Amino acid sequence: MRLDKFLVECGIGSRSEVKKLISYGEILLEGNVCKDNNKNIDEKNSVVEYKGNRIIYKEFRYYKLYKIDGYITATEDKKERTVMELLPEWVNQKDLFPVGRLDKDTEGLLFFTNDGKLAHELTSPKKHVDKIYRVLLRDEIGEGEIQQLEAGVDIGGYITQPAKAEIVNSKEILLNIKEGKFHQVKKMLKAVGNEVIYLKRETFGKLTLEDMTPGEVREIEKSDVI
Repeated sequence: MRLDKFLVECGIGSRSEVKKLISYGEILLEGNVCKDNNKNIDEKNSVVEYKGNRIIYKEFRYYKLYKIDGYITATEDKKERTVMELLPEWVNQKDLFPVGRLDKDTEGLLFFTNDGKLAHELTSPKKHVDKIYRVLLRDEIGEGEIQQLEAGVDIGGYITQPAKAEIVNSKEILLNIKEGKFHQVKKMLKAVGNEVIYLKRETFGKLTLEDMTPGEVREIEKSDVI
């Protein structure tokens, strides 16, 4: 791989930006200044440094975020703040995108990757990936409503797949669903005569929030996801 392409792929900057860095002598290759944009390197084994740090090439990258309220799940938007703005500088955002979605006012676990194949596997309706939400409710909920949620409810012409629901207290449940329809959890609770006042996703497939704090980002491995 050419040195300039390597730097772009590693998120150091655009092609024009990395060419400037190379021409200014800011990139070291095997401990020496390299000013050759077209220098071919071994992206996995060559030692490339910038600002005293070795640059590590990763074809696919995986991160999880504890999303906070007020950000939409999108890579860009002209009016709203997006979840991409929650990612710190050390995250290589090149070709990165959120998998699945959380509403603007919903908090919790959100997964990011540039691995399109894996993203498709996680979001395909055929895969039935579990997603557990902590739901705070306007009104008390009883066993009758729980049974309706678990059996499937009509959310506007669509009957949801069987779910699992656990009562935490009279106005709080844990809801495990395998789908990701638009506003699904809110619509499901509305279908049983209630209203969601707070929503947080706690798991997505194998991924969990663990001991993460709101707004925190962690880099993870593919094996953590599937």
